[in-house]
Amino acid sequence: MKDANLFALLALVACGQPAPPPDAPKADVVAPDVAPTPAPQARTEAEIAAKIATLPAPYNAGAYENGRRMFAQCRSCHTVELNGVNRVGPALHGMFGRPAGVVPGFNSYSAPLKQSGIIWDEARLDAWVENPRDVVPGTNMVYPGLRKPEDRRDLVAYLKVETE
Repeated sequence: MKDANLFALLALVACGQPAPPPDAPKADVVAPDVAPTPAPQARTEAEIAAKIATLPAPYNAGAYENGRRMFAQCRSCHTVELNGVNRVGPALHGMFGRPAGVVPGFNSYSAPLKQSGIIWDEARLDAWVENPRDVVPGTNMVYPGLRKPEDRRDLVAYLKVETE
């Protein structure tokens, strides 16, 4: 339990948010007019592999399970589910092909991100996850970055599967 509390604290620090007191109730921020839908049935390994195979290189060699583990760093701030809630960061479902800074109900975008002209694709997300402040100086996202290229590749592949 102590390790779980430490991980939660580190995840919140990575998102730039103060840690809640230990006795604070745990609650997600729910968009007022959008109720989360039930989780879809789990995808088979074959379905996951088929989706990843359609991605451009190097993401078509992504390891889904490692990407899922890498997303654990993001989970305290972001959701990936259809109709997922905005948290400290915006919900990510449907992000690929969408302009940066436009998730309905999420109002904490920095002006530089909203004005960046970014359309999310695999390569842009890879660069963003490596170091958001290099991609958009002045962004509100204080994530320190994921340095290993193979971890970023795997995270992008995981997100392509989970956010579409």
